[in-house]
Amino acid sequence: MFKDELGDTGTNKDMRDGVETAPASFEEASINPDLIRREGFASEAEYRAYIATLGGHASVGDTVEEPLPIYDGHVLEGRLQELRVELENLRARLHVIQRQARTVVAENVRWADASAHAQLGNQPWLKLAGAMAATFIVTRGIRHLPFGTAATTAMPLILTAMNRKLAR
Repeated sequence: MFKDELGDTGTNKDMRDGVETAPASFEEASINPDLIRREGFASEAEYRAYIATLGGHASVGDTVEEPLPIYDGHVLEGRLQELRVELENLRARLHVIQRQARTVVAENVRWADASAHAQLGNQPWLKLAGAMAATFIVTRGIRHLPFGTAATTAMPLILTAMNRKLAR
């Protein structure tokens, strides 16, 4: 609030004089009028004289305290706390990823089971096992057949059939 304005306290209502300025406050009335400066200073010497009337010259070194040394332990403790918080965040993320991985694996197993049921009907794994066993037995039986003699005999017949188809 400026000196030329009325305060908003309600005590100065309608106390304006003819010049339309507010009356001096209680604090201004108790201050030595020689110490009140309403305008700037004309020179550096006038400023120093004004400071001397207020109580002398105060050196900056007397008023400024030396900065407190920063203990590295506080910085390290703060960094350690930050790292702990970050580690907890990473653990929480890892937990979420593990739960999602379990869900994906479980859903893939359900999908494979449903697909097998759709293709093979009831007891699809038993039917797959029977088909694998039959394939194994047939393969072992084929290995014992004399294919050398059969291939030598069948080869000219196969080549003749191919030549006839290509000639058409």
